[in-house]
Amino acid sequence: QLQLVESGGGLVQAGGSLRLSCVASGRTFRSYIMGWFRQAPGKEREFVAQISWNSNTYYAHSVKGRFTISRENAKNTVYLQMNSLESEDTAVYYCAASTLEGQVPQEGYNYWGQGTQVTVSS
Repeated sequence: QLQLVESGGGLVQAGGSLRLSCVASGRTFRSYIMGWFRQAPGKEREFVAQISWNSNTYYAHSVKGRFTISRENAKNTVYLQMNSLESEDTAVYYCAASTLEGQVPQEGYNYWGQGTQVTVSS
């Protein structure tokens, strides 16, 4: 079992930055692929970024070059640094963990956090 708790969301002006954190319980954190997803009002949840145990990363096209995912295994924590935020980035952001390998589809994630709201004002 793995429990995930996100933090760091809030209200920010367009062009600003936020850093989201996700702390995981459990001693095997380093073996999980970690992902960030988001869900905007009226839309389906979508992939944002993924990081493997050895820090290989994947990004959605819409955030590439603006967002950076990283992890600190010693602290059981994964981060999402979000720069140059746009109103379209407004969503609830979720942290998730997967035991699979490679680029993992959303349905391949076993554990999910409760989400943190990010609101970007224009």
